[in-house]
Amino acid sequence: MVVRGIRGAITVKEDNATEILQATAEVLEEIISQNELSFQDIASIIFTTTADIKSVFPAEAARSMGLNLVPLLCSQEIEVQGSIPLCIRILIHVNTNKNQEEICHVFMRDAARLREDLKKINTAE
Repeated sequence: MVVRGIRGAITVKEDNATEILQATAEVLEEIISQNELSFQDIASIIFTTTADIKSVFPAEAARSMGLNLVPLLCSQEIEVQGSIPLCIRILIHVNTNKNQEEICHVFMRDAARLREDLKKINTAE
């Protein structure tokens, strides 16, 4: 078994705690489903947000889903001109027997254009 990283991202329409928590839970649930993960497989999760998200820590969504023992960290993305606003990015470290090619990265809404080369699922709203 090895540790692999799984990427995900989603955007929100505004800096609103309810919307941020719902969006974060949505992308986390999709990552977990697409990669057939159990909570026990998750070693840690890093969340980043763009500077325009300030109302809530996205990690709270993971806690509300029951990921209470998983180490979680929130940070702010560097500000790059022209980057996607109101974006929550996720890097999940998982213990798995899957190889890199079997990992499903999930980019949703406007974040779908972040990594066209990585995604296996790319949904827009």
